[in-house]
Amino acid sequence: MSSIILLRGRTLSFLRWPESIDDHAAWRYEEDGGLLIRDGRIIAAGAYAQVEKQAGEGVEKIDHRPHLLLPGFIDAHGHFPQMQVIASYGAELLDWLNKYTFPEETKFANAQHGRRIARLFLNEMVRHGTTTVAAYCSVHKASAEAFFAESHDRNMLNIAGKVMMDRNAPDGVLDTPQSGYDDSKALIAEWHGKGRQHYAITPRFAITSSPEQLEMAGALCREHPDLHMQTHLSENHAEIAFTQELYPWSRDYTDVYEHYGLLGKRSLFGHCIHLSEREADALSGSGSVAVFCPTSNLFLGSGLFDYQRYRTRDKALRIAAATDVGGGTNYSMLRTMDEGYKVIALNGEKLNPFQSFWQLTRGNAEALSVAEKVGTLDEGTDADIVVLDANATPAMRLRMETVGSLAEELFLLQTLGDDRTVREVYVAGRPAKRDMAA
Repeated sequence: MSSIILLRGRTLSFLRWPESIDDHAAWRYEEDGGLLIRDGRIIAAGAYAQVEKQAGEGVEKIDHRPHLLLPGFIDAHGHFPQMQVIASYGAELLDWLNKYTFPEETKFANAQHGRRIARLFLNEMVRHGTTTVAAYCSVHKASAEAFFAESHDRNMLNIAGKVMMDRNAPDGVLDTPQSGYDDSKALIAEWHGKGRQHYAITPRFAITSSPEQLEMAGALCREHPDLHMQTHLSENHAEIAFTQELYPWSRDYTDVYEHYGLLGKRSLFGHCIHLSEREADALSGSGSVAVFCPTSNLFLGSGLFDYQRYRTRDKALRIAAATDVGGGTNYSMLRTMDEGYKVIALNGEKLNPFQSFWQLTRGNAEALSVAEKVGTLDEGTDADIVVLDANATPAMRLRMETVGSLAEELFLLQTLGDDRTVREVYVAGRPAKRDMAA
């Protein structure tokens, strides 16, 4: 039997990048909007009076007025095994990995631990309004199995992969080039395309993968050209210098990945802070994605991602935004874009609130090559939806007394919002936050 519901509220969805705060043609807003959902997909969207006519009799109606209904948020880079090292004090990238991350990830040899953390991680995603995340698992095959099983049970559209790393880390988090390849192949066969699951080939970064392992990662990309590939690039000066020592023949850090065939339209490169012009050209020319992780870049003292320069240069980069938990300091994409606004301001530019909300919905969906499924409220897409309350806290209610436009409301949500702002989350049409609380 089909399931059909009708949501009512103020609906906002983006058609393209908003060039300015007055670029009304870039988004679709309904003061009294309706979303008709059947079997997890949006089958009608628009003014409520018109959508209601298509609903017929006996449809369950859920009224979210006066709240905003937007596409569910998308997080382009996060580490689910790092939940218990978030907010760890006092280290930069390489020390942080060795002191906190690698010891923590050794725990994921225990499959039960992996299942527990996968459940709690996806709970946090939902609580904060995120319906899709590109996640790194640990090196252990069981960690990826745990993540995908939990994601599949919730019917979420997520992207994830077992980390491949065979050197420069403790034994408890190392595989080999062959075992990394074999485990990845087995996971791809089991999980990619199962329900809404997407597999990402995941060499952690050049420092922890030998040339032989990067060869294997490149082979996987050639064998499975429809898969994502995710790794880290140019986050920290010490990381860049160490990579050059390990790959002395390379022109630069990006050239290492280029050499092994890892650049491409579904390739996601976390951080990309300190790119040379040649490297930016290589990423742009291949259609690769630079992933902006403002909270972790600030927390680890790595540097400022030059968002507007990368976006507007002659050979513009495709850009996504992400929490990068647990180097990142918050699970919320609202908090992420708040910190992103500050990073961009420090670089002498401003990101208006429509651009921010485009980025964490349609923009990230386009960057992850999943915009035909999620990131909009278009008819025919999956009904992943977030309901936002700009009066969620006393401080927000006080500020809302003087808010006079949608742009001001969005900026308030971004600046003061958190998980309390997220009143409900629909995953494929199902009220996930309510279900989780129950």
